[in-house]
Amino acid sequence: MKFISTRGSAPALSFEGALLAALASDGGLFMPEAWPRLQKDEIAALAGLDYADAAYRVMRPFLLGDPCLDDLEDVLSQAYEGFHHPAIAPLAQIGPNSFILELFHGPTLAFKDLAMQVVSRFMNRALRRRGQRATVVGATSGDTGAAAIEAFRGLDAIDVFILHPKGRVSDVQRRQMTTATEANIHNIAVEGTFDDCQRIVKALFGDRDLNTKLGLTGINSINFARILAQIPYYFTAAVTLGAPYRPTAFTVPTGNFGDIFAGYAAKAMGLPMQRLVIATNLNDSLPRALASGRYEPQGVIATSSPSMDIQLASNFERLLFELAGRDASRVRGLMDDLRSHGAFQLSQGEHGQLSELFSAHSAGEDVTEMTIRGVFEETGMVVDPHTAVGVAAAQQETSLGSTPMVVLSTAHPAKFADAVKRAIGMEPAQPERLTLKLGSEERCTVLAPDFETVADFIVSHAQAAAPLSGAQA
Repeated sequence: MKFISTRGSAPALSFEGALLAALASDGGLFMPEAWPRLQKDEIAALAGLDYADAAYRVMRPFLLGDPCLDDLEDVLSQAYEGFHHPAIAPLAQIGPNSFILELFHGPTLAFKDLAMQVVSRFMNRALRRRGQRATVVGATSGDTGAAAIEAFRGLDAIDVFILHPKGRVSDVQRRQMTTATEANIHNIAVEGTFDDCQRIVKALFGDRDLNTKLGLTGINSINFARILAQIPYYFTAAVTLGAPYRPTAFTVPTGNFGDIFAGYAAKAMGLPMQRLVIATNLNDSLPRALASGRYEPQGVIATSSPSMDIQLASNFERLLFELAGRDASRVRGLMDDLRSHGAFQLSQGEHGQLSELFSAHSAGEDVTEMTIRGVFEETGMVVDPHTAVGVAAAQQETSLGSTPMVVLSTAHPAKFADAVKRAIGMEPAQPERLTLKLGSEERCTVLAPDFETVADFIVSHAQAAAPLSGAQA
């Protein structure tokens, strides 16, 4: 399996190569050269398997012929050891044909753990196999940074620099990042928005001299390995509800479009899926694009669901590649329009395909709060604001008949205690592992939203040029 760029000018790489590069050299995102497909009997055979075993069967076709395939079984068995539910990604029913997929049982209480714990182990093994070091740079609107720091902390082949928008993540999210004491972890609070952080990270990757000097690699969902590690829970949830013999619908709280693109990938692999529903908060560039065919990000609005406070969804480029029939020149043209004019217009055919595959709904702050309260009153379950946005969007899908609807629950409610308390009058129970974390001393550097400032800080603190001792993977 080779991985190609959405913009068509970069060389195709192996999985290991795409894992370590993260972003293609032409600025595009890596995609598999073709989607492997699982047959009905292969999907049905996932029923009853441990999560790691099911993930192995789903991910294996992408790694055929790659050195990482030899690592896959061990990586998956180790990745989920720190999860606090035996099912890893359990389903909970909240109504007739209505379910929540709990993706928050990992060490940082967010869905990012399911991928990050896998990607960190793949990366460290690959680097040690090559005798190299790397510098991980990532932007976070909250959960990605905490999950990355937890997954990469203490790894000897990798330095980690995480940018987050100062004052625009929850206190819990910030402390989960800034209380790490390992020398390879560096937190940067950027005086701006998440889109500023993401812009700086993309510029770092676009600087070839820095790329070479630092051995840059990324752990945002621009890295296809992140997408790959998120595909399995779509299969395990659907199989639990009757796949492949009946379809499932999924609603996904959406910011950077990575999690829902993993759902698209599952569908492309053969999982019967009636609908993928994009759920956003007031940052609604994707619902507006689906309604009009025009993608036009606007200013970021701060909300109670900060991980979704994103207007410029990087992974949407991967879907554009698919909608354009994998025509890289068309994708380059659209991305040029976005850079030059702040928007682009889909063709009638592309817009039609988008509307067939997805629907989209946004939820304001009042609706989010009412949904948290409604779910609690009806089921006794406490959900975080991101999950509430998903539930509110799912409730607008009224034409599914008997098809089960699964809302992805992306974070534990304790990470957003203030928002939950406003909705239900009490704070959610706080897991012990979170309580211990919140009492620790913080380490963080505040920087201006300026490329040169951030680049200088990273260059002065990274250890990419230092020798790598030992041979343990």
